[in-house]
Amino acid sequence: MSGTHGTTTTSGSRVERTPPEQTAVTGSSDSRPWAVAAVAATVRSLLPHDGVITDHARLRTYECDGLAHYRVVPALVVLPETAEQLAAVVGACARERVPFVARGSGTGLSGGALPRADGVLVVTSRMRTVQQVRWRDQRAVVQPGVINLEVTRVAAPHGYYYAPDPSSQQICSIGGNVAENSGGAHCLKYGFTTNHVLGVELVTPGGERVEVGGLAPDAPGYDLLGTIVGSEGTLGVATAVTVRLVRAPEEVRTVLAGFASTDDAGAATSAIIGAGVLPAAIEMMDALAIEAAEAAVHCDYPAGAGAILLVELDGPASEVAHEFEAVTQHCRAHGAFEVRVATDAVERSLIWKGRKSAFAAVGRISPDYIVQDGVIPRTSLPEVLRAIADLSATSGVRVANVFHAGDGNLHPLVLFDESLPGQGEEAEKVSGAILDLCIAAGGSITGEHGVGIDKSAYMPRMFNDDDLDTMQMVRCAFDPDNISNPGKIFPTPRLCGEVPGKHKGAHPLSDAGVAEVF
Repeated sequence: MSGTHGTTTTSGSRVERTPPEQTAVTGSSDSRPWAVAAVAATVRSLLPHDGVITDHARLRTYECDGLAHYRVVPALVVLPETAEQLAAVVGACARERVPFVARGSGTGLSGGALPRADGVLVVTSRMRTVQQVRWRDQRAVVQPGVINLEVTRVAAPHGYYYAPDPSSQQICSIGGNVAENSGGAHCLKYGFTTNHVLGVELVTPGGERVEVGGLAPDAPGYDLLGTIVGSEGTLGVATAVTVRLVRAPEEVRTVLAGFASTDDAGAATSAIIGAGVLPAAIEMMDALAIEAAEAAVHCDYPAGAGAILLVELDGPASEVAHEFEAVTQHCRAHGAFEVRVATDAVERSLIWKGRKSAFAAVGRISPDYIVQDGVIPRTSLPEVLRAIADLSATSGVRVANVFHAGDGNLHPLVLFDESLPGQGEEAEKVSGAILDLCIAAGGSITGEHGVGIDKSAYMPRMFNDDDLDTMQMVRCAFDPDNISNPGKIFPTPRLCGEVPGKHKGAHPLSDAGVAEVF
């Protein structure tokens, strides 16, 4: 197993490929249908009748998450409604050593919630209760299936909101956000999910319910909460999450600026932040992304722009007014030929509509595309964007760029037509080469989508053996039997079933010819 596993989201043709995990047998995930049957028998006595799914046609509903490139029909799907039920399900899996995968709304883009054919898919979509809101403490305790935007809807009448806002915030769940440490447009100023989670009630891979963190802003000892957030379901399943609520700003002002090139827009971005202004968001779209958005939602972005910046300022009115002057000045100084300001919520919504619809809009100009995700230092934007343009020119594969310019979180959209021989493979090469550019620039292979199964092969490009061994030892402390979302994040055959630490000589699975060591 080598090379690019792909990050393809298909808008047209259906692509089915065997995910890497299914070709590399782990020490604890041998197909044992009788073990899954035993788990099913146990959970049927604990969950409502419609909370246990074994019918093949219904199981197929859950065969992939937001990355439809990989599809695996799970052996069993369960939909617990309470923490007690979820713990009982995981406990049954632990006793039978059956692998399980947690899934929220299924919007992830790295295959992190891809099921196991020999395992149980634990779906938290029925756990949607906001359990507690403490306005004075600016805290809320929610179940993992609560939709991200629902937290803000509950908080808004009291003058608060939940800051992390992935583009899928209308449908993605808090539990999934915690698993992936999700970001969003406004994370430039407010940070990622990890900056807004104060506590997690977790069901460990052994089925035990534990609490990590809580209402207090900090706790002594090791930062276990920081380890859990972003662990992609490999350390257990959250059953309750304590989140921080943020006071709604007094003033919000949204600016749209048109530039001749991404170089000019990138230079303006660096100038704004270099001047000490910290907008809530700075988003960039290049000409191809603008073309797609216009075709889909007619957002009326500046005609002829090679790039646009969408800058949002929030805070006290006097502070926003001051920052607005600085932002417009830096945009014009770096070549902005048109600057617009949204005067009301309707205009603000229209400006954001083009940006937030960009991913889906690309389907208007290409039958298939890859949604890539990487991050670079913000100051490297001009050279990395030029390098991506060079890759596109030499390969003949078009790349549309729409991303969080303020924090260097790239989302290149690699366009291709799967029906044309070789185009899909060429697009995957370009997609992988973009990740190499991110690493070379001092960045990372993921900004906010996670590693999942899709990018696990890229981990050795960022980390050496010692790094990966250390990560495995942390994982094994939580999940020594390797049953909690196995096959994600780490390249096989680096497994929790292995004894952590150094290995001498060839790996036995490599010797057996069933897997390669990365």
